[in-house]
Amino acid sequence: MTAAGRPQRDGLSIGAVLAQLRPDFPDVTISKIRFLESEGLVRPGRTASGYRQFSAADVERLRFVLAAQRDHYLPLKVIKEQLDAADRGLSDGQGPGGRLPRKLVPIPAAPGPGDGLPGPDDFAPGRDVRLTREDLLAEAGVDSPLLAELEQYGLIRPGAAGFYDPDAVLVARTVRAMTEYGIEPRHLRAFRASADREVGLLEQIVAPVSRQRDPDAKARADELARQLAALSVTLHTLLVKAGIRDVTGG
Repeated sequence: MTAAGRPQRDGLSIGAVLAQLRPDFPDVTISKIRFLESEGLVRPGRTASGYRQFSAADVERLRFVLAAQRDHYLPLKVIKEQLDAADRGLSDGQGPGGRLPRKLVPIPAAPGPGDGLPGPDDFAPGRDVRLTREDLLAEAGVDSPLLAELEQYGLIRPGAAGFYDPDAVLVARTVRAMTEYGIEPRHLRAFRASADREVGLLEQIVAPVSRQRDPDAKARADELARQLAALSVTLHTLLVKAGIRDVTGG
C-alpha cells in the first residue's frame, strides 16, 4: 500500500508521466496528455479504481507524438495514421507491429520549414519571455523612429505592462528587411487589418470549444487554434505565391 492508502500500481501515473516528459517538452501539461488520450494517440490501462496506468511504451508513444508535432509540424490526424500503421506492422522498415515508426513518413505539401510555410507548432504557446523597449531595439536591429511607426500602424503591440514578446522582434526584423525595398510601415496596415479579420474568424470557431466544461477543453481549443492558424497562414502564403507568379508570368 502507498502512504495515501492506495494500492501500488505497476504502471506510471499521469503525474509521473508528465515529470518524465517535461525536461524535453516544457510546454506539455496533464490536460495535453489527457487530450492526446481522448484522440486515441495513447491508450493507457486503468486500475480497478479507474486510475490511469501508463507503461514505458505509452511514454515513448507520447514522446513520439510530441516530437512529431514540434519537429515535423505534423497534425495529429497524420501522426495517428502513422501510429495506427505501426500498430498494424505496416510502417516502412518496421519489424513486428506495435513498435513506433523508425521515422516519420513525409507528407506531400505538409507545412514545414523546408517549404517556407508555418506549421501548427509555430503557434504553440511559447515561454514567457518579456522584452523591454531597449531589448527589442537591440535584438531587432531597428531604431526608435521605425519602432514608433510599427506601433503607430499596429504592426507591433506591447503588452499591458509595456513589455514585448519575441514575435515582436521577428516582426520588426521583417519590416526592416522590407524597408530596403522601399516599403514603409504605413504600406503594411492592410496586413494588420487582414490578420485581425482572420483572428476574428478563427475565434468564432475556437471560443465555443474553450468554453466547454470539461478538463480537456483548453487543450482541445489550443490544438484547434494551432491547426487553424497554420492552415490560415499557409493559405495566405500560397495565394500570395500564386499572385506573384501571375505578376511575373512564372
